[in-house]
Amino acid sequence: MNVAWRRRLIWSVLLLLIAAALGYGLRPQPRMVDIATAAYGPMRLSVEEEGKTRVKDRYEVSASVAGTTCRVDLNVGDAVKKGQLLTTIEPLESQALDPRSRAEAEARVAAAQSALHAAEQTAQSAESERILADQELSRLRPLFDKGHIARRQLDQATAAAQSSRAASRSARFSVEVARHELEAARTALSYTGAGRQPYPDANVQVLSPIDGRILAIHQECEGVVSAGQPLLVVGDIRSLEIETDVLSADAVKIKPGMRVEFHRWGGDTPLQGRVRNVEPVGFTKISALGVEEQRVLVISDITSDAAEWQDLGDGYRVEAEIILWESADVLQIPASALFRFDGGWALFVMENGKAVRRLVKVGKRNGLSAQIMEGIAEGENLITHPDNMIDDGVPVRPR
Repeated sequence: MNVAWRRRLIWSVLLLLIAAALGYGLRPQPRMVDIATAAYGPMRLSVEEEGKTRVKDRYEVSASVAGTTCRVDLNVGDAVKKGQLLTTIEPLESQALDPRSRAEAEARVAAAQSALHAAEQTAQSAESERILADQELSRLRPLFDKGHIARRQLDQATAAAQSSRAASRSARFSVEVARHELEAARTALSYTGAGRQPYPDANVQVLSPIDGRILAIHQECEGVVSAGQPLLVVGDIRSLEIETDVLSADAVKIKPGMRVEFHRWGGDTPLQGRVRNVEPVGFTKISALGVEEQRVLVISDITSDAAEWQDLGDGYRVEAEIILWESADVLQIPASALFRFDGGWALFVMENGKAVRRLVKVGKRNGLSAQIMEGIAEGENLITHPDNMIDDGVPVRPR
């Protein structure tokens, strides 16, 4: 073999090696994918929101009358018995009199004294006329019996006696009225607010309506209160309930009797509860992102043993998980494996190193997992988070 043919052979081999290397380098490479397995297991559909405890029966103790409250010697959290004295309301002090008002009050006292004297003189005059009328009637009655005077004269004397008696009684009543008016005028002048006058009988005692604990004190220091003003809040912390505000779209799914689990309340194990009521009235709440949300309060009872949560109090924070649906044995997959296809749900199953699209029928979904009713079997490998480069028949390899 001459040199020319040898060169041609070498170049041909080199070209074949280069072509083979290019072909091998440009061949389709399997896509790296994340793999999950369809398996049976427990699954639940729930609504999780923050809630807080509250006493079922709260008693807002308010002032029944206007007055001055004494200082409350109790503290928040103190235990009280039914009928125990909480505080005392004393009558309001009289208004202080300025010089003009005092002069007017003194003048009213003097006028009342004069009116009393006048009434006493009128009463004495009426009494004298009564005595005279009675004497005249006593003198004429024997004469009438003997026939010396007419019947008409006796009737006139009887009427005059009765009239004089009535006038005398009216005069005595006028004296009593004048005396009371004088006493009222003197009282207005005496109580001027210059100093506190102790009247224990006039004090109003505020008593505890139940056996419980003090939850709040609105009026702790001594001061003037009006009728109906809140003073204290009393409640029994042994009867707690949980209020949880949920989105109105979730509230329509919640029904009384559903099971609730309370997490992160401070104990080692979750507390159990039941939904008692879903309030029919919503309210607007601004979220942390500044979005207006319509919220509804869900009221739940704690069904766990009271010894487990005896350290809970009013207004404590909990995380409530309201269980809408749950099952102990469900064929489920990660929800990230699903995507929409032809108006339904589909996923990619890994078969013989390739991605195979398969339509499935989806049941319940909770955001992380999805229940599969039809389409795949237990143990099959499926691709999670498929990107746009994954299609039916594309070679794939587990990451």
